[in-house]
Amino acid sequence: MNNINFEKKILLSKYTTIKVGGFAEYFSKPNNKGEFINLIKWSHFNNQECRIIGAGSNLLINNIFLKGLTICTKTMRSIKINSNTGIVEAEAGALLPTISNMLAKNGLQGGEWTVGIPGTVGGAICMNAGSGKFSLDQNLLSVQVINTKTLETYEIQKKDIDFQYRYSPFQQNNLIIISAKLLFEPKGNIQKLLETTKNNLKKKKETQPYDLPSFGSVFKNPINNYAGKLIEELGLKGFKIGDAEISTKHGNFIVNNSSANSQEILDLITVIQQKVLQKKGIFLQPEVRMMGFDYP
Repeated sequence: MNNINFEKKILLSKYTTIKVGGFAEYFSKPNNKGEFINLIKWSHFNNQECRIIGAGSNLLINNIFLKGLTICTKTMRSIKINSNTGIVEAEAGALLPTISNMLAKNGLQGGEWTVGIPGTVGGAICMNAGSGKFSLDQNLLSVQVINTKTLETYEIQKKDIDFQYRYSPFQQNNLIIISAKLLFEPKGNIQKLLETTKNNLKKKKETQPYDLPSFGSVFKNPINNYAGKLIEELGLKGFKIGDAEISTKHGNFIVNNSSANSQEILDLITVIQQKVLQKKGIFLQPEVRMMGFDYP
């Protein structure tokens, strides 16, 4: 195995959008699929735990020393667009806002909503990220994966993946996403698509706290309800634990005012869950993934 390059004792707060996280024992940013696969094989043969992070949104990493290898896919960002067929091939680290803008410039419809999602293709598929009535599984054709137990790489068709609201089997199985093929509608009006994409981002910036470090949405929306609405109805906007605060702009966002730590944020998540359960009888499921915690 060639191309095994990693750093030691790297602070992971630099690689999360909430700007929180402990130290990784080993850390690497592969530039392509080959390097990525070799790193996963290295962790397997050396009995090292292997964690994958993308853009670091929707992710709370504990302020501890995390043993094993942490791989950040953000430099695996190859995107190939066929403007005639509408097929897009993207590596796991390709950013959704980048893809959204490229789709519009190539006249492909159906991805305008992704401009405000600060995540990567791999992370978005794993979480089945979405906005409103849209979710990424609607545009997915297939996923290339590596099995961390057998080290086989292969392609899985969308029909063989059980996607649910903000959930995919990749959250629990032994498969790591390498790249994906997506399908969008070709031959759209480029000017209109550029305008819609721009307006979608403008709306997100007006209603969400883009000016401070955050995860994106903290909780999944309950059936026939909205997590942000439930939190706001309890008057929790602006409630703080340390430097972690429920955004005054949107109830389903937690922001890091300057030096919040992982425990303060986790405590704030727990307080929100308890208060909403007590007052509304609804248990809010976190959309945020926890890394390095004894937390489900």
